[in-house]
Amino acid sequence: MSNTEIECQLMESLGMVPGSGYLHGELTHEVVGAAIEVHRHLGPGQLESLYQSALEHELGLRRIPFRARWPVAMTYKGVGIGDLVVDLVIDGRVIVELKSVAGFQPVHIAQVLSYLRAMDLRLGLLINFNVPVVFRGIRRLIR
Repeated sequence: MSNTEIECQLMESLGMVPGSGYLHGELTHEVVGAAIEVHRHLGPGQLESLYQSALEHELGLRRIPFRARWPVAMTYKGVGIGDLVVDLVIDGRVIVELKSVAGFQPVHIAQVLSYLRAMDLRLGLLINFNVPVVFRGIRRLIR
């Protein structure tokens, strides 16, 4: 089985295929395709900031609308206490949080879920580039 066939099967299993009926399936399919392209060129083991810059460039090439490093104001009992900074917001619908770590920790998942709550969005992708095959480093999180 080729790498492309494996990637297609994995994308389908996570609901990241156009027309799959999953929440924002087509959009997440496009984002994951861009992440795969970045990983093919950079491979694992780079700094998160390099993956972020490369993914921003790739999303632009693919004309996928996004905002990078989006600050989200946080309040506590009506008082502003600072900003969360979301790595990417795709088309105002999907949060993408990038990592380059040995493996996901519960705090990484909690971080994405916090961003989703703060922005009143439902879907986030947590992408870890520090894996041999980037698709195995993707978590689809729904609030």
